[in-house]
Order: sequence, then C-alpha cells, then structure tokens
Amino acid sequence: MSEKKSPRLGVQLGRRALLSGGAALLATPALVGRAMAQASPFENTTEVERDVTESVRRNISSFRSLEWQPYFSNTKNGAILVDVTSRALHFWSEDQSIYKLYPTSVPLTEDLTRRGRTSVTQKVEGPSWRPTPSMLERNPEWPPFIGPGPDNPLGTHALYLSWTYYRIHGTHDTRKIGRRSSNGCIGLYNEHIAELFSLTKVGTQVLLI
Repeated sequence: MSEKKSPRLGVQLGRRALLSGGAALLATPALVGRAMAQASPFENTTEVERDVTESVRRNISSFRSLEWQPYFSNTKNGAILVDVTSRALHFWSEDQSIYKLYPTSVPLTEDLTRRGRTSVTQKVEGPSWRPTPSMLERNPEWPPFIGPGPDNPLGTHALYLSWTYYRIHGTHDTRKIGRRSSNGCIGLYNEHIAELFSLTKVGTQVLLI
C-alpha cells in the first residue's frame, strides 16, 4: 500500500498498489470553493458543470490505479491513459518503474469529447493559447490570442497531441479539476502537469477512453 499524499500532489504507486483516499484527490468542497488567483476573461463565459456542493456524481469509485496491459501492447516511449468517465489520467514510464495517477478536468459534452489513440507531438512550457474557430463562434467575446501568464487557459505547461487543437495542459482555475469543464482538452493542476511534463517525452503514447 502506498503512502497517502496531499490531494494537490501526484500519486506514485507500485504496480500492485491500490489507491487509498481517492476521494481526497477529487475536488473537495473546500478546494472547489477556492477562488482563482486572478480574474480571468473566461470566468463568466465558460460553462462549467454544477458546483460539487450540489448532488453531482463524481465517479469517485472509479478513481483507482490501473494496469497498463489492457490498454497498450507495450510502454515504449511511455504511455498515458485518460479515462473520461472517472476523470483521471494514468501515466506509465517506458520501463514501468514510474506510475502516476492524476485527477483531471474533461470535456463538457460528448460532442466535444474525442476518444481513441494519439501521441504527444510537442511539449511547451509557458504555452500561448488561441481559441478554435468553433470556440469563437460559441464565445465571440473571447480574445483571439492569450500569451503565457495567469489568464492563459492552458496553465503553465502543455502537451500537444497529434489531434489538431487537442492538448493535455494545466489550468489556473482549480475549480475545473474533477469536473466537466473543458472545450475538448484534458486539464490538470499546474503542479501535476509540470510533473507529467518532466516525465513525458515526444512520442509518448496516449489513449483516451
């Protein structure tokens, strides 16, 4: 059994270990109630799933450690599994000595959700952000470009995928983690994406289920 860690830290587990305290890793009312460090232009324009203090199903029972074998034929270049249902990201290093499990934000709707196999094609620290044409159609008041900084929806780090417009990235708005809150990308706490960024290489396999 691995040692329980803070909900804001990554969880590193042995292959036989089970995750204890999974509920703590998902956003708690205290965490969800935490305000953004600075105001964001998206604060009143981005739709977010109802507050967790209401009766929102959180799939806590599904937030558990997994083995890589049912999902990948190997772990060459490392492997990332994103489970949209449990709102969790799993990472295995190439030699399988490192396993990480992180809570995530997921797309708001099925229409915005993409599943299947892709890979990491680029790693960017301090990413810039441009809304897609469809985002601007839905939210014409959004700016066409935001550079790195506290207002950037991609947080501090981003992993670009082979699918156009899709990213695994951080977020400065911690209320989004554990909820349906994105326009298609997968979001992590900035502390978690920084750790995943350091572990991941270009070419890492990615599977969204």
